[in-house]
Amino acid sequence: MLTSLHIQNYALIEEVTASFPNGLVILTGETGAGKSIIIDALGLVIGERASVEAVRAGAERAVVEAVFDTVGNTKLNAFLRSNDMDPADELIVRREISRRGQSRCFVNDSPVTLTVLKQIGEFLVDLHGQHEHQSLLRPETHIAMLDESGGLEDMVREYQEALGRLRSASSELADLRTRERQLMEKREYTAFQLSEIDAVAPREDEEDELQDALTILENAERLFSTTGELYEAMYGAERSVHDVLVLARNQLQDLAAIDRQFADAARECAGAVAVVAELARFIQSYNAGIEFAPDRLEELRERLGRLSLLKKKFGGSLESVLARREELASELSLAENFTAVIQRLAGDVEAARVACALLAERLSAKRHECAGRIDKGILVELAKLGISDAMFTTRMTRNDVGDGVSSDMWIPSGGRRVALHARGVDQVEFYISTNMGEEERPLAKVASGGEISRIMLALKSILAKADRLPVLIFDEIDVGVSGRIAQAVGKSLKALSSFHQVIAITHLPQIAGLADAHFMVAKLERKGRATTQLRRLTLDEQVTEVAKLMSGASVTDTAREGARELMGLKRSQRAS
Repeated sequence: MLTSLHIQNYALIEEVTASFPNGLVILTGETGAGKSIIIDALGLVIGERASVEAVRAGAERAVVEAVFDTVGNTKLNAFLRSNDMDPADELIVRREISRRGQSRCFVNDSPVTLTVLKQIGEFLVDLHGQHEHQSLLRPETHIAMLDESGGLEDMVREYQEALGRLRSASSELADLRTRERQLMEKREYTAFQLSEIDAVAPREDEEDELQDALTILENAERLFSTTGELYEAMYGAERSVHDVLVLARNQLQDLAAIDRQFADAARECAGAVAVVAELARFIQSYNAGIEFAPDRLEELRERLGRLSLLKKKFGGSLESVLARREELASELSLAENFTAVIQRLAGDVEAARVACALLAERLSAKRHECAGRIDKGILVELAKLGISDAMFTTRMTRNDVGDGVSSDMWIPSGGRRVALHARGVDQVEFYISTNMGEEERPLAKVASGGEISRIMLALKSILAKADRLPVLIFDEIDVGVSGRIAQAVGKSLKALSSFHQVIAITHLPQIAGLADAHFMVAKLERKGRATTQLRRLTLDEQVTEVAKLMSGASVTDTAREGARELMGLKRSQRAS
């Protein structure tokens, strides 16, 4: 619900702040005081169009901020999450309009686009009296209202799960058929590419092994001569490193026999002799094993060349060649077994279609039952509201599969292929006629003004529990009504306020007298300029205001007593 509203420098308003309770909230005031300005300002924070002309003269910008209690508004919370915003129990929505034409929107102090703000507004407020922001005038909302009013949401979810399975199976089958055509067209080429790779038969990490072997063979002469020279220097020649170390070891051992301080040095030198001897044996062995194999060298070069060609053709690395080989083998295997795979998937599609058909038809039958009850109930409400010759019908139609509909998103029905959509097979739209002899027309084409507001009121009264919009606003709902009809409108608004917060502008005492909270809109002069103010009335002030609506500017005791009666005040309250 709307808990508070702050308006600054908008039209005639210099600054207004008001807190609103739940229930029926009434706004009254003289013609031209600015009641509709309050509603227009509220429209800004739910994404309505803004004009720089609405910025108060002398001000740089207009600001409107509304605070909503959003506890339990699951659809809004889901939308916020889908747009990377954190759900909260309180939503602060702010709109700023500058004189230069710039518009900025904020939700909980985070900037959002006007489009997002408008979408958020559709989860919060239904504004009646203008054609914008009237959810019941959008045919696409009618089916959800019908389902919610009939308690069919569980059936809808079950159907949607089945539809998801059909969509998934159908998509997989369509993809496979597309791939079948593509693979059959290039089957020979696929087989050729696979044979190219298999002819070389590359192995993982083979290239590094081949490159190491090639490097050794290309440097065989250098390896042979260098290791030979190294062996001679370390062991084979006279005065070799090994011989010098042996002589040093012997001398150190002699010295250690005289002085123990040489003992450690003698042991280290003996270790060095052993290390050099082992190293010399390795070098000698390596030297003896060196091969001069020009045929092997050519074989390695040729193998690396073939691998290089594969790499150039299939991705630039041996890993990509091996990965491509797996893809080609899989595609070729699939091409050879398409018939069996397609038959299996086609069976899955048909099984999913049967499940969808069963659930969609059950859902449709339940909708027809609910529609009959709703149609009768709305006619009763319309009669109470002074539209006694009305006709109202919830029309349900089905569309055949055609352009723009997936070829598998259908079920058989009466010899037709009926298109499936997110909520079944039914297209739902409310039709109405408000005058005897006139044909029913789509609700969206009904004339504007007080009549359309009463139609909305009748619909809201029937669908109150189904409609989850927390705030309903009726601007000038009492146009063209008086007397008994005005009293009926008031009672309907009061009953509706048990399910929603209802904010209404009225000139009728029969409606104003039922308010849970009554606000006065007045135009005052301040510092030589007109300004609009909004103030909540006390109980005694409310009695006076209702009395004025009954008798005019001159309020008598009789008028006050009549106002108290109309407001249903007890005798003790009347005396206050």
